[in-house]
Amino acid sequence: MALQLIFYFAAINAVSFIAFGWDKYCSEHGHYRVPEKTLLTLAAIGGAFGAFAGQHVFRHKTQKEPFRTYLNFLMLLNGALIIALSSPEFRERLMHELTR
Repeated sequence: MALQLIFYFAAINAVSFIAFGWDKYCSEHGHYRVPEKTLLTLAAIGGAFGAFAGQHVFRHKTQKEPFRTYLNFLMLLNGALIIALSSPEFRERLMHELTR
């Protein structure tokens, strides 16, 4: 289970990072953009750290409010979730509740 979680978080953060880079590219070249809702959804489902890294590496949406505040909040939630999931006791209790 722990290995699957590590793979999931690595993959979703990579996708989030790439989505920010793609959206920046599209904004500079006049292409259809990635909706903010999509970028925030990727962050909400575990990709907040990749989104934050992409935001800063690509210098994209760093000043846009309330987007920036939402992303910072999602980073806190993602961090809390990762800390909780790193506890075997929490994972066991969560799995027990999900399989009831």
